Amino acid sequence: MPSRYPGAITQDWEPVVLHKSKTKAQELRDPKAVNQALRSGAPVQTIKKFDAGSNKKTAPVVNARKLDESTDPGTLDRVPGEVRQAIQKARLEKKMSQAELAKLINERPQVVQEYENGKAVPNQAVLTKMEKALGVKLRGKTGK
Repeated sequence: MPSRYPGAITQDWEPVVLHKSKTKAQELRDPKAVNQALRSGAPVQTIKKFDAGSNKKTAPVVNARKLDESTDPGTLDRVPGEVRQAIQKARLEKKMSQAELAKLINERPQVVQEYENGKAVPNQAVLTKMEKALGVKLRGKTGK
């Protein structure tokens, strides 16, 4: 049976040198290591991290607060009075209830009620459906 090694097996007595592992980042942050580096004159870099180690909530920027106040959702336009009256008048002339009109335009009865009470934010699609169902102009100039 042939041997795997072509020559005689010998031991390798060459010395092996083990090097120290590099210092870890955590060890570099150790106050003792920093003080020793300062004493020996080695360069030490310090970096201030933004909001590091603080859980404080800061007040928002003044401009951002003004922006939030200026775009308040309570300032949305509501249905004008003349449109509300035109919807009611046309619906009563056709002898429809609010529920019947809502069914005709494929909306909930609550939507028609909000439009007639002036609480709804005008939606052009809903107004168009109401115009077709009632045969009245509700958008744009209303006869004035």
